[in-house]
Amino acid sequence: MTASLTPATTQRPCRLNDVKGWFPSLDQVLFHYFLSRQERLDVRGDLMELGAFMGKSAIFTAGFLREGERFTVCDLFDGPAPDERNAAEARKSYPTLTRLAFEQNYLAFHDTLPDVIQGPTSVVPAHVEPDSCRFVHVDASHLYEHVAGDIATARSALVPDGLVVLDDYRSEHTPGVAAAVWEAVFNRGLRPVCLSTQKLYGTWGDPEPIQEALLADEEWRRGTHLSRQEIAGRRVLRFSGRPEVPAAPVSRFAHEAPSGHGGPDRATSNGTPRRPSRAHRLAADLLPPALTRAIRRHRR
Repeated sequence: MTASLTPATTQRPCRLNDVKGWFPSLDQVLFHYFLSRQERLDVRGDLMELGAFMGKSAIFTAGFLREGERFTVCDLFDGPAPDERNAAEARKSYPTLTRLAFEQNYLAFHDTLPDVIQGPTSVVPAHVEPDSCRFVHVDASHLYEHVAGDIATARSALVPDGLVVLDDYRSEHTPGVAAAVWEAVFNRGLRPVCLSTQKLYGTWGDPEPIQEALLADEEWRRGTHLSRQEIAGRRVLRFSGRPEVPAAPVSRFAHEAPSGHGGPDRATSNGTPRRPSRAHRLAADLLPPALTRAIRRHRR
């Protein structure tokens, strides 16, 4: 799908961390490692994301899309929910989410949109062939029944050694996700490869070759802490920390960023922008808007 930005565009992120969303540097490093490894090993298949919010992780993932591959993104965005519980969750957690905002963010980094399915994730099997995907990121509903369905969709869509990433597997406000994820581990053949603070990375294939590669490559783990766990007699690796991301997509608006905007001194250690200083906030409140814009232009 091809689209272009128009003068009416309101989302103009200068860098990935300007896009709202929850995608810590640790998971960016893990996404980079797994997707790069698939490329090195010539693992073929499409990419898919269930639940996109404003597009932060989708923008990152799309950087690993190869010629002839398809990237499918499914989200309700501002469309109707399939049931009242899902609608209530959307109203509470994602009140500002719109498809337009997602598309504008995405097109700031990539020339064409992914295949967007606007609707509940239950419709995805009608659009995605079985055994067609090498990497699936699940970050949609937090309701147990929906997450269980999304995991089943991921299993059907993945090639035999494909990877699934399950978000919010341990957050206190998402017990339905935890129930569905660990049910898949104990009863439905999902085998964890590793855990981050926020996501579980797993496969329905053999996790050991991937785990051995993770343990052997110390370079990519710089800035992370590794611990080895055992769950039901199977090894699981757990990573924590706030490592430096090796690469991130470049925005077409990067030239509009103020000096130092992309540097580490302008962001917190988890990758989110720092709040402006009190002096900056006071100036923004008191100075006329035209003067504030002129000062910003001069500083750029």
